[in-house]
Amino acid sequence: MIPIIRTVARLTKQKWYARHLYARAKHSFVDCRSDTLTKPSKAMLSTALTAPLGDDVFSEDPTVNKLQEMTANLFEKEDALWCPSGTMTNLVAIMAHCHERATEIIVGKESHLTLWEGGNVATIAGVHPRQILENSFGKFDLEDVRDVWRLDDDDHFAKTALVCIENSHNMMGGSALEKAYIDELGTLTKELDIGMHIDGARIFNAAISLDTPVSELCESADSVSVCLSKGLGAPMGSVLVGTKEFIRLARRARKRLGGGTRQAGVIAAMNIYAIENNVERLADDHERAKRIAIALKDNGFYQPQNGNVQTNIVYFGLPKECRVSKEEFTRILKDEFGVLVGYGYSRGGELFRVCTHIDVDDKDVEHLIQSILTVQSR
Repeated sequence: MIPIIRTVARLTKQKWYARHLYARAKHSFVDCRSDTLTKPSKAMLSTALTAPLGDDVFSEDPTVNKLQEMTANLFEKEDALWCPSGTMTNLVAIMAHCHERATEIIVGKESHLTLWEGGNVATIAGVHPRQILENSFGKFDLEDVRDVWRLDDDDHFAKTALVCIENSHNMMGGSALEKAYIDELGTLTKELDIGMHIDGARIFNAAISLDTPVSELCESADSVSVCLSKGLGAPMGSVLVGTKEFIRLARRARKRLGGGTRQAGVIAAMNIYAIENNVERLADDHERAKRIAIALKDNGFYQPQNGNVQTNIVYFGLPKECRVSKEEFTRILKDEFGVLVGYGYSRGGELFRVCTHIDVDDKDVEHLIQSILTVQSR
């Protein structure tokens, strides 16, 4: 195929086009739309073939039990519960914290819980989501939390039961919330006698970026949702950690949502492999994301937070002088260069997103950068 491309180039004199067709032939697709696109390695898949199995609805799957105990110990929490997805893990956490009716949670306006989980807090859990603004790093002003907190001493009010934060924060460019801030928020939630839940879809990314063990980072949290199917490379699975009583209530909520599974150890085995083998390597994803951010910033692309990237997520907008529309930009990247990026973020859908992950190497990053620069210069 490659010699044919070179011949076409000589005949058409479109050297730039041949160069990138050549790159695409070598790279196939570079898919950076999300870190959920990772695929399990052969080594990870092999663990499912030999995993001891049982019925997890009866708490009798030894591999699931091992994963739950491992994760609880890792976060230094009392107990843990496996769920098929991060969305379900967040929802059962909220249902457990808000076990009584007429309650509400305080949650960020730009959080994944608010934007990307189907409105399930209200429609399924029957809990009112009280939204407040985060700053550009995904943090609440603690006085805003105090201001919207409500008791049930007025018939007009839903009672505040929980504050939810996201770490790292997707819509804020993968910002990592440091321990000092989480501890400060934890002090406030204890004063107000409410819980704190961390949506930890990328909690290991945050911990690696901050060089802080997850047990320390999440010490003040009452519960944490831990996703294993993004940068860690597992095909599915999340774990919820918290107290024994909280997990008891979460297990009941999981059952009501249809999340009780039988021989789930085939997945839990791959989740264990992900934790044991793929956490430390997240630092490589972060370095690659920073390379992308620097290259785009140096070439006039708009970047939130002035191009400061902490983890594996890069948002960017096209330069003002770019003559390619945002719709054409993603189409050309895919069709001509084999590069896929996320799009349609922010007001007006002006921002694009790149997520680095386990299936994207240094050559892929270089191809992505050069492809983006070539398309925007047309």
